[in-house]
Amino acid sequence: MPKLRLVSLLSTLMVSVLLVACTPAAPAAAPTSPPAAAPKPTTAPAATTGVAAAPAVQIGPDTYIPLISKGFQHQFWQAVKLGAENAAKDLNVKITFEGPETEAMVDKQIEMLQAALDKKPAAIGFAALDTKAALPLLQKAQDQKIPVIGFDSGVDSDIPLTTAATDNLKAAGMAADKMAELIGNSGEVALVVHDQTSRTGIDRRDGFVNEIKAKYPNINIVDIQYGAGDQLKSTDITKAIIQAHPNLKGIFGANEGSIIGVINGITELNKIGKIVAIGYDSGKPQKDAIRAGVEAGAITQDPIGIGYKTVDAAVKALKGESLPKNIDTGFKWYDKSNIDDPSIAAVLYD
Repeated sequence: MPKLRLVSLLSTLMVSVLLVACTPAAPAAAPTSPPAAAPKPTTAPAATTGVAAAPAVQIGPDTYIPLISKGFQHQFWQAVKLGAENAAKDLNVKITFEGPETEAMVDKQIEMLQAALDKKPAAIGFAALDTKAALPLLQKAQDQKIPVIGFDSGVDSDIPLTTAATDNLKAAGMAADKMAELIGNSGEVALVVHDQTSRTGIDRRDGFVNEIKAKYPNINIVDIQYGAGDQLKSTDITKAIIQAHPNLKGIFGANEGSIIGVINGITELNKIGKIVAIGYDSGKPQKDAIRAGVEAGAITQDPIGIGYKTVDAAVKALKGESLPKNIDTGFKWYDKSNIDDPSIAAVLYD
């Protein structure tokens, strides 16, 4: 092969090698499966009913918790106040306790609630005279992140984080069972109730009435009257009921003032031993009437426990602790046979 042709061939071969070496490699193919999706951010669970917000204040002697009660005149409320004061001492917080002069003064109670909110309390306890009247102010408290604790008598709202109270439907049902037993499961009975606007008034009335209707067909409820928890008014109501129903066998007084009026009416009309009186709560006049046989017996709540658990629940709310929707403070039946038993005497008051 001629020398010139060999050189030309080698030159061509070298250029080809260089071109191949200098050509960039093709990019790698994209993966066929998509990358794993990023995890979705977790959402905090919605707050459940009865769980308080995080504490806005440091718990201490300056932590102010006002309690607005339904009244102040009955010894029942003084016992609730004592329980609240005991809790305030144990838990190192400051409380006030007030209520209107009578349990008919709804407007006065609303004024007290407004005044308490104006002081910017850490939390507030409220026993409603009217299940609806206070709702705008309770909404204001919620908007200001002030925990609301109900006691004794709740409201028609989920705003209160909890309510420390007696199960009044069951308790009044027990009063109805005792009434039926004592009048031989037949005859005419009546009720003197403190009101038809508060949760306690409604539940005690309905608890008694529903139990009678469900279990005792031969007992006839002939009248239900409302005396605002006032002893004098309840006395006049009782006498009017007795005079209108000469065959009456029993009367249920649904709170302390109501039953004292019933006792007075029965005594003034000389019906002791002829009409069975069953009451609610305690107090010296009622205890004396039970011991003397004028009153057959009564349902006792635990007022000191109600006051204590209200303040305790408020402190727990401020700490952000979970609370049950209702705190059942319990009840017992007492009469002449057990009024001095230690377990009963502990929840009675004078």
